Formats: sequence, structure tokens, C-alpha cells
Amino acid sequence: MTSRTIKLGGTDTMVGAVAHGLMLMTWTPNPVSDEQAFESIKAGVDALPSGTKAFLNSGEFYAMDRGTANLQLLSRFYSKYPEYADKTYVSVKGSIRGGMEFLRASVENIQSALGPNKKLDLFEPARIDRDTPIETIMSNLVTLVKEGKFSHIGLSECNANTLRKANAVHPVTAVEIEVSPWAYDENQKAVISTARELGVTVVAYSPLGKGYLTGQIKSTSDIPEGDIRSGLTRFKEGNFKSNWGIVEGLQSIAAKKGVTPAQLSIAWVASLGPHMLPLPGSSKSSRTLENLYAGDIKLSAEEVKAIEDILAVYPVVGDRYFGGAEQALLWG
Repeated sequence: MTSRTIKLGGTDTMVGAVAHGLMLMTWTPNPVSDEQAFESIKAGVDALPSGTKAFLNSGEFYAMDRGTANLQLLSRFYSKYPEYADKTYVSVKGSIRGGMEFLRASVENIQSALGPNKKLDLFEPARIDRDTPIETIMSNLVTLVKEGKFSHIGLSECNANTLRKANAVHPVTAVEIEVSPWAYDENQKAVISTARELGVTVVAYSPLGKGYLTGQIKSTSDIPEGDIRSGLTRFKEGNFKSNWGIVEGLQSIAAKKGVTPAQLSIAWVASLGPHMLPLPGSSKSSRTLENLYAGDIKLSAEEVKAIEDILAVYPVVGDRYFGGAEQALLWG
């Protein structure tokens, strides 16, 4: 049983201090079985205090064909275990277009795939549409909330100024950005600071550096064929080796503290503020629990400083994604 919980921004909803990312249950050449996926989800829910919901993160396009396989998996889960609907809070990323016709189609497609046993809790455009003013995007989302399509509004990959403008239209419950020991630059710092000021939860995705910071991927040959990570610049051969000093440093600190490197990274993200909600992914119940228990780990000032020192010695090499046109979609 884990103990720490957090309240989602601007709501009365209490969730576990570590969220559960579901992407790689389906966005992989070899999707996991329903049995394994369901046990992974249930393990996280069952370890939470009574009255606390598990924050589950899905996407309209989390599949190799960019389809709704992830949501369909959740639909089967809630069909088999309807009692878990009220014990979970589902956040889903959808359309990157901000016009009403695109947002409505996305939300309706999500709910259709999610099925009748679970209502969408939070919807967030997967990226900020730079061709549509954020005020217009928010007004469109507010209309959909009033229609009962979903309960809360989230944003993804937005900058601090956009978050402030959006929140002035309607309270934003959560903002999802990448945060980890190797993804903590000025943009992250600005969003985290602004979110805290505004009372917005920061859902910090990839707190384990897409698995790299766990130390379990020891070379590029450990990445399965077809895995999306094989195209990421930080996982390219030369960069992979250059960044390994970060992993070794984290392993040393984790060993001294008696935790895993994954737990250390999650605890570090959580240490950035009471509004931080680390979002590691997991498709195994054992890993779900390992991640969840990291929410109860407290880092000393000395341990935080030691992590900062490692990052100063080993600056990260490579972009956050593929080093191409997708960079223009970040920090909208």
C-alpha cells in the first residue's frame, strides 16, 4: 500500500502520487496481452488508499497504426472489471487541431472507443495548434465540457505563456510535459513554476527518459526492432554512449539510498513541487508497483544536489525526439 496522494488542479479529485502511462501496452510491435495489461492496471489501483483514484494516461492514437487500440484495451478492461471505473481517472490525448470540428470528432471518437462503462475524465489536445489562438481552443474545450463530453481540461506540450493565457479563459486541470533528470531545461522550469502559481497539476511524462534512465537498456541492441525509441536521437549509438554517464551516476545514488534508479528518477520529479505527478509507463504489475512506491520516497537536499551535479558533468546529448519537424510541435 502506498500512502502519498495529490489533489488534481482545481478539483476535489485525489489521485495516487504516481500516474500510470499505458502507451506501450499497445504502441509497440508486440502489444501485451489483455491479461498482463489488466493485472498491471489493477495492481496500481489496488495499492492506493481508499477513496484515491489511479491516474491512467491514454491516447487516441496509441497504436502502431495510430488507431484507438489503447482505448479499446481500456474498454475491455472496464467491461471485465466495471467496479474499477470509479477507482480510476482517465486522461486521454487527442486531436492536435484546435478547431471545434476537430476537437468534437476527437472526443467523440475517444468515448466511442472507451466504451459505455467509463466516461472520459480529462481530455487534452496532444499538441498546441499554433494556427488557432489558445483562447479559441479553450473556448471550444469549455463548450465540450458543458455538453458533458468530459469533466476536465488538460494541455500537452505547451509553454508557460500559453498555459497562463489558457487558464485565464477556464481553469486548466493538468498540463502534460516531459520532465526527467535528462529533460529539465528552461521551458520545463517555466511551466512547472507557472503551473504551481496557477494551481495546475504538472503531469510529467517520461520521467525515466523513455526507459534509458533505468539502466536496463544497456546498448542500442537492447531496443526491440520496430520500437519507437530506435529513432530517437538520444538513443542513437554515439549519443547513447555519451549519455551513459548520467545513468551510472543515478545508479550510484540509488544504490546508496536503497532504491532502484527508476524510483530515484520518479522521486526526483516529484521533489520539484507538490503539484508534480510523475507519469511513468508500465505494462507489468511488478513495474507498476515499483513506480508507484517511488511516490513515497523523499530525497534529501544532498541527494538532489548530487543528481544536479551529475547532470552538470554529463550534459544531455541529443534532442528529445527525432530531431526533425516534430520539434516545431513542442512548447506551443
